[in-house]
Amino acid sequence: MRELAKKLANPISSLISVPLQYNHDCCFGPLEAERHLLNIQPVIPTKLNLNWNLMVRTILPVVSLQAPALGLDDTFGLSDTLQSFFVSPSNTPGGVTWGVGPAIQWPTGTDPLIDSGKWAAGPTAAILKQQSGWTYGILANQIWSFADAGGPNHRPEVNQAFIQPFLASWKDSTTLTLNPESYYYWRTESGAFPSISS
Repeated sequence: MRELAKKLANPISSLISVPLQYNHDCCFGPLEAERHLLNIQPVIPTKLNLNWNLMVRTILPVVSLQAPALGLDDTFGLSDTLQSFFVSPSNTPGGVTWGVGPAIQWPTGTDPLIDSGKWAAGPTAAILKQQSGWTYGILANQIWSFADAGGPNHRPEVNQAFIQPFLASWKDSTTLTLNPESYYYWRTESGAFPSISS
């Protein structure tokens, strides 16, 4: 059980897992609307050879957003899917694990209020260390839009950085995790710190 808890605390471990992350955010628009966000985050590892692994990490957001302004309706549906591919070494000397690769944003959104209407891509990386019942590290990506999702589209371009430091304490079958998420929107020069999950 201890080894399983250790792998579950690693976002790019060699273990098939489907974490669910719920976030509650508030104060969107003039009506200070609330947003409920459920991220479905399957991680699927593949062994490339004796020395290298490929981890495919998908984030599928299911969103419920209250009307942020007069004249708009409440919205429920899918936002854009982010799929990351981490190439990672099989051996982790000193307990340090790292992975790098591309991140691709698929335009799976169902409503303009909760999606970007853009295809986007960029680099992603993660590094972490596990020791004495603790996991700590950081995951980051930077994506830029490169195409519209189709049809007439005058939506803003995507130029977004994401940084997620994480800290987990795992003991046998119980894990407590802190995942602060920070976004920076380069186009509007604004940042956001939308959620902390455990």
